[in-house]
Amino acid sequence: PCPCGYYNHPRKTCSCSPQQVERYLSRISGPLMDRIDIHIEVAPVEYDELRENSSGTSETSEVVRERVRRARATQRERYSGIRGMYVNAQMEARDLRKFCRLNLNSGQLLKKALESLQLSARAYDRILKVSRTIADLEGSVDIQTSHISEAIQYRSLDRSNWGK
Repeated sequence: PCPCGYYNHPRKTCSCSPQQVERYLSRISGPLMDRIDIHIEVAPVEYDELRENSSGTSETSEVVRERVRRARATQRERYSGIRGMYVNAQMEARDLRKFCRLNLNSGQLLKKALESLQLSARAYDRILKVSRTIADLEGSVDIQTSHISEAIQYRSLDRSNWGK
């Protein structure tokens, strides 16, 4: 996130000035960032936290693999009549209107996020695609407000106050 690597680090102090951090973050243009579906900040994890999590309380790789397999099968079936489209990421604007219909609450949440976070039209499309994928992973036919909310969270670098 910055030249020294410690900006927003929970235990180490960043030696960069605010101007250096801003300049470093701006090295990737907005249009390029718009083309990245998911971008999140990942903080370092302490050994003790890793050790606590090894107790088997998280999903196993096998469980996750099966969820992904089912979601991919759902997508293959959904797009079976469309040449060259197999997964949600390949949807174009006209496909979004067909396959990513939102209920009133979900639509209002997305509208509010677009306005308050000043997101682009491309970010809007990405959020819909990621929301559709989240719904598929949960086995949900419809995109719910929780799916939209989660997808918005994956756009952390779109926020002007990232890392603050």
